[in-house]
Amino acid sequence: MSSLNLFGNPLRRWFGGSQRETVPVKELRERDRRRMLKHFLALEKPDRLLRFGSQLPDEQVTKYVNGIDFGRDLVFGVYNRVFKLVAVGHLAFAPKEPSKSGVTDKERVAEFGVSVLKTARGLGIGSKLFERANIACRNNDVDTLYMHCLSSNQTMMHIAKKAGMEIHRDYGEADAYLKLPPADPASVLQEAMQEQLATIDYALKANVRAAAKLLDKLPGHKPDN
Repeated sequence: MSSLNLFGNPLRRWFGGSQRETVPVKELRERDRRRMLKHFLALEKPDRLLRFGSQLPDEQVTKYVNGIDFGRDLVFGVYNRVFKLVAVGHLAFAPKEPSKSGVTDKERVAEFGVSVLKTARGLGIGSKLFERANIACRNNDVDTLYMHCLSSNQTMMHIAKKAGMEIHRDYGEADAYLKLPPADPASVLQEAMQEQLATIDYALKANVRAAAKLLDKLPGHKPDN
């Protein structure tokens, strides 16, 4: 499935005359919590293991989603053309631990976790979510982005290596760190523009989805298969 078919959004880039779809990364809010839960519960067993480091039962996944503090952390998502949440990136801020005292002089660090549904892979969505988390850290005065995952998580390892993160492996697990430059006017503007475009895309897809549901309820209308 092409990115055009997957996202169906009108926000496009042009490279040398060839048309490519963007991947709008939207900051998620409380209103998205229900769809976030559906996303995580839809992960296949191997993917759930890679995302959480263990095979969490549905009850624990639900507890995790319900416990996300949108006032403290940042959560990003990618919606497809039918307004389904196909990817989620959770950027969790936490006080610096003694074990990380040699990594940063700041008071906080940020840990990033990402999941992408099988139907949306191969489009660089994980990397886009990581890039958004990267710039969000800079603009929130955090200079160290941290990822912890199983060493067998090839997607996270690929993202870490591509970003030039320092990776430490131990007993089947891996820690990766990336030192970030401070915020500047360009990074602030970039984040604002990305969020504005994603907000437009989000509103368009939400309205189309609402209109489709309304149309399905009209007498005599046959829903599309």
